[in-house]
Amino acid sequence: MTAETVTTTVAAGAQPQDKPPLDEMMLAMDVVDTLRRRQRLVEREFDSEGREQDLKQRLRKIYAAQGIDVPDHVLEEGVAALREERFVYKSPAKSLATRMAHLYVTRARWGKWVLGGIAALLLAWLAYYFMVVMPRGQLPERLESAYQSVVEVAKSAAPGQQAQQLYQAATTALQRGDEDGARQALESLQELRNTVEQAYTLQIVSRPGEQSGVWRIPDANPDARNYYIIVEAVSADGSLLQVPVVNEESGRIEHVSKWGLRVDEDVFQRIAADKQDDGIIQQRKFGVKQSGQLQPDYLIPTTGAAITRW
Repeated sequence: MTAETVTTTVAAGAQPQDKPPLDEMMLAMDVVDTLRRRQRLVEREFDSEGREQDLKQRLRKIYAAQGIDVPDHVLEEGVAALREERFVYKSPAKSLATRMAHLYVTRARWGKWVLGGIAALLLAWLAYYFMVVMPRGQLPERLESAYQSVVEVAKSAAPGQQAQQLYQAATTALQRGDEDGARQALESLQELRNTVEQAYTLQIVSRPGEQSGVWRIPDANPDARNYYIIVEAVSADGSLLQVPVVNEESGRIEHVSKWGLRVDEDVFQRIAADKQDDGIIQQRKFGVKQSGQLQPDYLIPTTGAAITRW
């Protein structure tokens, strides 16, 4: 069999194409696009019966002016496609799927705000968890730890007894849901531990321009006088310490480095005479506070009542 025979056989056996070539499809789409751009022309010709041939003739002239030869069947295909709206985009009916698709397509516009809102909510939740939830859950454990720390440093019964009272008050507050009361008791336990740990010497203030003693007339008894010696807490390295002191006039606890301790009139006059002698108080040491003790050991008689302002 020769090559000519093979070629003839293949050509004879070839199947006719069911679909138009791609270039004809593109031409048909261009015809539709041209018709859309010339909307007034299309509406006039479509509204008049028997004018379709005139429309095709006009299209031929348009393409001929561009140097494009468009076959008649392509023009017919384009006109029919425009009439049947084959190449017209029609929005899909609104549904959940289309709404979700729209949200996805526009995610760049609203996504940053949504992410920002989520981040803000997450930060707020984390802050609430770490500042409220977690401390609340740890409160019983922290109370127990604070109570035990006082017991460990105490070297006498008094600190332990006061710690026991505070711990019991905190436990009762927790049982009735009073978290504020429990936290206040916790703060008192922590402050008690610091007080018990402190070690200092009580010295009478004796510096130029500063008072070493004062007297007051109590409101309850205008005919009486209360005498106070001004003292300060001095650490082993000579620095002044802040000490919690109950002011007997207000009933409030204040943290001060100087305060007045009440003494009787004889002690007050003796110390005053000592200072007036040469401007120096010879016996300045008023007491010693040792670590592990709740109160100082006083070397000069005092009731322990105090004032913090004069």
